[in-house]
Amino acid sequence: MKLNKYINNPILTKNEKNSWEELCVLNPAVIYNDEDQTFYMLYRAAGNDAQHYIYLGLATSKDGIHFTRQSDKPLIAPDVNGADGGGVEDPRLVKIDDYYFLTYASRPFAPGQYWREDKKYFGFQPKAGPRVLIYNDTETHLAVSKDLKNWKKLGRITDSRFDDRDVILFPERVNGKYVKISRAMNKCGEGYPCAKPSMWISFSNDLLEWPREEELLYQGKEDWEAEKVGGSCPPIKTDKGWLFIYHGVSSKDKNYRVGAMLLDLDDPRKIIAKTDDFLMEPEFPFETDGFYAGCVFPTGIVEVKDELYIYYGAGDQCICLATVNKNDLINHLLGGKK
Repeated sequence: MKLNKYINNPILTKNEKNSWEELCVLNPAVIYNDEDQTFYMLYRAAGNDAQHYIYLGLATSKDGIHFTRQSDKPLIAPDVNGADGGGVEDPRLVKIDDYYFLTYASRPFAPGQYWREDKKYFGFQPKAGPRVLIYNDTETHLAVSKDLKNWKKLGRITDSRFDDRDVILFPERVNGKYVKISRAMNKCGEGYPCAKPSMWISFSNDLLEWPREEELLYQGKEDWEAEKVGGSCPPIKTDKGWLFIYHGVSSKDKNYRVGAMLLDLDDPRKIIAKTDDFLMEPEFPFETDGFYAGCVFPTGIVEVKDELYIYYGAGDQCICLATVNKNDLINHLLGGKK
């Protein structure tokens, strides 16, 4: 089974009129607002500056396909002198009760144009002190909004020692607890129950404070996901379990591919079913080329009458759409349809 890529991909590309998004747009968070019947897309963007500061822009749509930018200015920008000074990356978005919660990755300093062999380092590197500062590692931050337009930054929700990103929140509490899935880059190897970067799950009473004792959810087993795995889109609640889209990286070609799993409704630490083969891989030039060649990276998902709209970054340069029928995917996962 494969996801159905929209025939007219990409659906959003760089905007050369605005310096902060003139180079690339990618990896969007997308949610549907029932009140105004509108799709809201918070997309990652960057200009052509050597530092490669990263921002979030806002675009909206009535059909989930054709999006219109809502401002010439970023919706959320890094605080250059703050903890998210390097950029606001790879957002994931859920609505819990009456508020929207956004997770985003960030670094203390701008990452530079990471695809270039002559990439420069920006910031300073003390020989001692916080690891996140020494290595300009990634932390994941939390923000909250009532209207999807005005956002309050709340600070980091990951352990700064573990270069942690791909943080996914569940859209509702499970047994009274908030649930988080994340992927720490250096929480693996000797002393850990996984050999490669893997997905971890944890539970919290208040969304901002999370226990350091996380539980391993899944490490890559198939060839297409052997190098590392990470969460992609917030899970969708179904009567069969939490439907969860994730990504994997091959140790052979380093390409990003996409899989899915079903997690138990009452105990999402339990994996009910998982795809052995991938559902999507890089195929088209805008996916196989780009600033990160060979990358399809889902970060947003919306359910429309049993059809799942899955939004992904392609080649770290543009935004694309794939769809799949929710019930068909669940049947595939459970072995009813190949």
